[in-house]
Amino acid sequence: MLQRIILLTAQEESELVQLVNQSELFELVAILQGSLQSLPASLDNNPIITYSSAPNEEIDVIVYSDSLKESADWLYENKYPTSGKLTTSQFRFLLSIPNHTNNKKDFGHLQQLKTILDNTHDGMIVIDHDLTITIFNKSAEKMTGLSKEQAVGKSILEVMPNSQLPRVMDSGIEEVNQEQILANGTKIYTTRTPILNNEGRKLGAFAVFKDITEIVDLAEEVTNLKSIQTMLRSIIQSSEEAISVVDEEGKGIMINPAYTKLTGYTAEQVIGKPATTDISEGESIHMQVLKTRKPVRGARLRVGPNRKDVIVNVAPVIVDGLLKGSVGVIHDVSEIKGLTEELNRARQIIRTLEAKYSFEDIIGTSEEMNFAIDQAKLAASTPATVLLRGESGTGKELFAHAIHNASSRKFNKFIRVNCAALSESLLESELFGYEEGAFSGALRGGKRGLFEESNGGSIFLDEVGELSQNTQAKLLRVLQENEIRRVGGTKAIPINVRVIAATNVNLEKMIADGTFRQDLYYRLNRMPIYIPPLRARNNDILLLAYHLLQKLNQDYGRNIDFINKDAEAFLLAYHWPGNVRELENVLGRAIIHMSHTDTQINRSHISLLSLEPPKKENVHLQDMPDESDVEKTLAEQMDAVEKRILTEAIERFRGNKTKTAKSLGISLRNFYYKLEKYDLDEKLRK
Repeated sequence: MLQRIILLTAQEESELVQLVNQSELFELVAILQGSLQSLPASLDNNPIITYSSAPNEEIDVIVYSDSLKESADWLYENKYPTSGKLTTSQFRFLLSIPNHTNNKKDFGHLQQLKTILDNTHDGMIVIDHDLTITIFNKSAEKMTGLSKEQAVGKSILEVMPNSQLPRVMDSGIEEVNQEQILANGTKIYTTRTPILNNEGRKLGAFAVFKDITEIVDLAEEVTNLKSIQTMLRSIIQSSEEAISVVDEEGKGIMINPAYTKLTGYTAEQVIGKPATTDISEGESIHMQVLKTRKPVRGARLRVGPNRKDVIVNVAPVIVDGLLKGSVGVIHDVSEIKGLTEELNRARQIIRTLEAKYSFEDIIGTSEEMNFAIDQAKLAASTPATVLLRGESGTGKELFAHAIHNASSRKFNKFIRVNCAALSESLLESELFGYEEGAFSGALRGGKRGLFEESNGGSIFLDEVGELSQNTQAKLLRVLQENEIRRVGGTKAIPINVRVIAATNVNLEKMIADGTFRQDLYYRLNRMPIYIPPLRARNNDILLLAYHLLQKLNQDYGRNIDFINKDAEAFLLAYHWPGNVRELENVLGRAIIHMSHTDTQINRSHISLLSLEPPKKENVHLQDMPDESDVEKTLAEQMDAVEKRILTEAIERFRGNKTKTAKSLGISLRNFYYKLEKYDLDEKLRK
């Protein structure tokens, strides 16, 4: 007698319907579908029912998809209380149980069912009433680590001692989604179901199980993805950069508070809206990137109701080759301009504030130079004012840098001032600052002077002998009282500045002439350091020449590494009135006129040097005091020598003041002062 069944399916089960129709054990009475899909035309002779049209006749088994369990329960309770219930998976197993008819047609059907079972992803094990394993599919082999040959035909208790199928068969109660750990450590979820006939006789039991290791890994992966998503969202939200994210269609999916602050748009105004929503001028870079799948940097736009000028960088988001959207970072141009201006101001300050050289940069091994270096190191260890004396080009500024860098003030500012380069009024305002309205063109709010800027550090006053009497008085107050008063101001401002002064003029002579304050001289001359001219340290000339050669090679992109013997001898014989500065000039001029293939400097390359005999010898021979000078003081005798040198220089350059002053290594202003002192201006007019 055929078993009458009703099939409840949530999706197309045409293959199962076909199996039932071909079976000689079951009769398909009706089908109740949970989806709108229709059965193939070949199976449309099977009646389709609803709850209200369920037939009022005897039904042996209700077969249902897992998702329609509640519907199956309702039919069981209200229509067919004497029927049995099986899931579609369980019913398939029931169909697979071999019968004993030995009918070839039945055997073919069974082989087909076994093929289906072997290819399903779930593990399946079926036992008969003797606890013998009758079905052990490929997924079961994979999960348990046992082969079909090791299992089929053997007792379940022999193959899997911890199996609960015997218990389920004895109790006749189904166990759903039970967690179990197999002998090989694999964790599974299993559903165990007894197999009963119409009379309730126990025919066996079967189990369907899944390897939940995959599920656990997937769950962990999802958890990790959620953690990463949360972390990325937190990063974006806390970033001070304005960020916007759109999906592949160009609709906003995320912005951060910095974006709202910059553009004025809130999340409600942007999320889910087109990428063009926030643009007030220009084209959407998001849409451009989504179209080309290439990043764009430095695009200029105006965004928000206030038409903010911005620079945008946008990059596509591509996952496994699929475009998922784009991310944009927006920069406020006005802020960039402000930072750029601030950086430029900082660079200007740094150029004047940093001391670039140390004592290691001072080249020289002569006794005279070593003595000057030792004095400078001693001065660096004290807060005393330093006066650097020496001819132009001897390296006074280099010593000033080194003293600052070797002192306790090395981490504070170092400001350089050339006292001869500025007019008296400008120099005063630059040194001491000014108050608002002190003079026409004064900045609103006034301006800090260089003494205030260098507070806590050092200030280098080069050519201090060129200061006017008024500025000398103010400088004296700084040195005595450690305070300054701005131009146009009445308030004294305390400062803590270390003064390093330098001069190439005879301050003692200026004091005698009344052009330099004696009290200021005593303040400046507390720690005098005399830097010898190059002609006084002849042993250092070649050492300096090779040191300068390395620097000039870098400046001019050359590879000159040698000075031949003739050129060396010529350099040593020269008297170097311009000192180290002149030596650098001569070497640089020689390199410029050399071929790019030359690697050494020859005598011919420095032929432009003056061949005059050293002036030092001339002075000794010509200016030796005669008997008439015996009654004169030292200052008077020095004046006579200086006047004679000036007269000869004026005649040599035919009255050209600029060339004469330059040849003597003095400033034009100082030259005019000496002309007036010795009444030589008349000589120029003749």
